[in-house]
Amino acid sequence: MATHTTVNPATGAALQTYDLLDADGIKVALQRAADAFEEHRATSFEDRAAKLRRVADALERDTKRHAELMTREMGKPLTQAIAEAEKCAWVCRYYADHAADFLADEPRDSEAERSFVAYQPLGPVLAVMPWNFPYWQVFRFAAPAVMAGNVGLLKHAKNVLGCGEAMAALFRDAGFPDGVFQHLMVETDAVERLIKDDRVVAVTLTGSEGAGKAVAEAAGEALKPSVLELGGSDAFIVLADADLDKAVEIGVEARMQNNGESCIAAKRFILERPIAEAFTERFVAAMEAQTVGDPMDERTEVGPLARADLRADIHDQVERAVKDGAEILCGGAIPGGDGFFYPPTVLGNVQEGSVAFEEEIFGPVASLVVADDRDDAVRLANASRFGLGGAVFTEDRAKGEAVARRLESGGAFVNAMTKSHPNLPFGGIKDSGYGRELSHHGIRAFVNAKTIWID
Repeated sequence: MATHTTVNPATGAALQTYDLLDADGIKVALQRAADAFEEHRATSFEDRAAKLRRVADALERDTKRHAELMTREMGKPLTQAIAEAEKCAWVCRYYADHAADFLADEPRDSEAERSFVAYQPLGPVLAVMPWNFPYWQVFRFAAPAVMAGNVGLLKHAKNVLGCGEAMAALFRDAGFPDGVFQHLMVETDAVERLIKDDRVVAVTLTGSEGAGKAVAEAAGEALKPSVLELGGSDAFIVLADADLDKAVEIGVEARMQNNGESCIAAKRFILERPIAEAFTERFVAAMEAQTVGDPMDERTEVGPLARADLRADIHDQVERAVKDGAEILCGGAIPGGDGFFYPPTVLGNVQEGSVAFEEEIFGPVASLVVADDRDDAVRLANASRFGLGGAVFTEDRAKGEAVARRLESGGAFVNAMTKSHPNLPFGGIKDSGYGRELSHHGIRAFVNAKTIWID
C-alpha cells in the first residue's frame, strides 16, 4: 500500500505517515458516498442545519487545536490559522441559517395551473482542494454542499492530510450519516478516474491552472458540471489621491496574508506616477519590518512557505524577474537555517510583459508597477490573463467605484483588500477559472434547477 509522510515546513521534520487508498478502497468509499446520498437527500433542511451547527460548535470549541494542525502542516502563522478556523464556523452557521431560503421553491408565472422551480441535490461531489487555506477552501464547498443535500468527497493536498482527516471527523462527530463527507487519501492520478466514475456527479477544484485544465477536460469528457477557482495576479491600484498610510498598511497585509500564498493576495501594485516614489519608500520599509519566524509564535507575521520546491520556484521567478529588468528593493535571497522560509520581497521597476507582471508569484513577493494615470492603471490591471480579484485606493469613492467596475475580475474592492465573505459570490474569470462559491450562487452550483409544471 502506498503511503505519504507530511512534513513540518518550519523545521523540515516529518510529521505523520498516512496510508493512501488503493483501488479497492476507492470503490468502497464511492459506494459509501452513493448510499449516504440516498439517505441524506431525504433529510430536512432543519436536520442538516442542526448537524452543521454542531460542526460550527466543535470548530469554535477546539479552534486552537485545529489551528495548530494547519500551522504544523503548511506553515501559516498561528494567529491566521485561528482566524481561518473561526471563519469556517461562520460559513457553517451562514448556510445553516440561509440554505432553506436559498433553495426554496420559486413560483413562476406561466400558462400552467401552477409552475415553479425546485432546487434538488445532484449526488456525490468531488472536491479537489489545495493546501494554502486547508480548512477554509474545504468548508466554503462543504457547508453549502451538505446543506443542499449533496455529499462530499474530499481529495486534499498531500501535505495537509491531517487537516483532511480532522475535517472528516468533524462531520462524523456532528451526526451526519456515514459517507456524507469523506476524505479520500489518494494519489493525484486517481482524480481522473474518480471524475469518470458514474457515482460522482460533479467536481470542484481550487488550485493551479494546470490542475484546473486537467479537471475541466475530464469533467467535460464525462459531461459533469464543474467549478474551478484557479490562480490570480491581483492588481492593487493606488491612485494619486489615496491615503498612502492606509494603502501601505492594507497593501502589506494584502500581499503577506498567509505567507503570501494566496490566490487573492495583492501581487501587482500599480501606482499612479505622482505617488509612486512615496508609496514605494513606505511600502518597502513596512515589508522589511515584518516579523519572520516560528509560525507557532503568536508574534510571527510571516512563516515558512509550505514546501521546499515551492520556495525554489519563487526564487527562480525572482531571479528571472531581475533578468527582465526588475530591481530587488528588499528580500530576494533564500536564508540559511531549517525550514522553507523566504523573506518579504519587493520588486521595483516591473514592466508589462516581464515575469513579475505576467506570472503568478505564489509567495511573499510584491511587484511594483508605475502607471501614467488612472486609465493607464486600469489598462495595466486588466493586461493579465488572470481575473480573480482586484483593489483600488482613492479618497474619492465614486472614482473608486468607477475603477472597480472597469476591472476585469470576479471581485473588486475599493479601499479594502480582496477577501471572501459568505454572503458574496467568490470566483474568477479568464484564466482564474469559472463558476462561483459562497452566497446563494455557491449553493446553487451543484443542484438541479428543475421546472415543475402542473395543470
